[in-house]
Amino acid sequence: MRNLDGKTVEDEDGRGSKSATYCVTGATGFIGSWLVKLLLQRGYTVHATLRNPEKSLNLLSLWTGSDRLRLFRADLREEGSFDEAVKGCDGVFHVAASMTFSVDQQDNIEDYVQSNVINPEINGTISLLKSCLKSGSVKRVVLTSTISTLTGKDANGERRHVVDESCLTSMDHVWKTKPSGWIYAISKRLTEEAAFKFAYENGIDIVSVITSTVSGPFLISNIPASVQVLTAPITGDPRFLGIVSNVNERIGSVALVHTNDICRAHIFLMEHADAKGRYLCCIGSWPLSKLVECLSRHYPSILQRFVDEKQNGMPSEVSNKKLRDLGFEFHHGLDDIIKDTIDACVECGFITLT
Repeated sequence: MRNLDGKTVEDEDGRGSKSATYCVTGATGFIGSWLVKLLLQRGYTVHATLRNPEKSLNLLSLWTGSDRLRLFRADLREEGSFDEAVKGCDGVFHVAASMTFSVDQQDNIEDYVQSNVINPEINGTISLLKSCLKSGSVKRVVLTSTISTLTGKDANGERRHVVDESCLTSMDHVWKTKPSGWIYAISKRLTEEAAFKFAYENGIDIVSVITSTVSGPFLISNIPASVQVLTAPITGDPRFLGIVSNVNERIGSVALVHTNDICRAHIFLMEHADAKGRYLCCIGSWPLSKLVECLSRHYPSILQRFVDEKQNGMPSEVSNKKLRDLGFEFHHGLDDIIKDTIDACVECGFITLT
């Protein structure tokens, strides 16, 4: 594999020194914090942006290679906030995003676009891209997107056999049905569209990673939402049971990816010269009933079986073909994801083995 400059990229074992400098926005989040850790392990210099650096000191002890780590205060709601953070960087990983799942009622979708939830998200991303233009050094931006922007149903409401990057969900359908987490889906969809439009108009090289349900080990002190989604059949949390059931209904299955693999995919797409457009990242997908069975096999004594599965016909396959065809290899399968997720949840006291 060759990087953006045509030079051969080193192996992933982290040996040797690497001269590239990367900025990671949202460094205190689930994916962002692990991405910073992985970049530092591989020898890169990292500019990590945080809204409140003084409240994030606990992460410093978990990020090795601190001599190559610089912290910057930045906020998507403040114009020009990322200017200093991206200065001198070769690439930017834009991971920061709002995880808002509910808002006050508005009359129509246009009102939501201009609301205090979505508009700052879009404007903040455009502001970041403007900072990249000012820097004169940023060669590529990798944007973290989500499978919430996709659907497993066609225009007639029929189940698709395969769900890939092209299966964008209809904004009108999201607005009319308002499924669980719908405002997050609209926000991510509109932000990604605005980012690609601005990037193409201004000559910025941009690639997006469409994350499936990310689970596995985590560095942050709170329990990541996607971890709570996967463990909902164990915890019985009605909110997250509703979300995982909705994902299964909307997509036709539940797609998963390990924490380490999603971050490796971000770096892979940053460095691969031929990366273009959007890439769906998952190791595979399973109907919810099969996922519950697998959880039960691993931890039969703690599983609570009250998952509502609305499955009509064959489950959809969520495809990682585009990413694999580019040469990416996954390191972690379903068993790893479940084991590492439960181990992390037990360690922090979120789940108790009895």
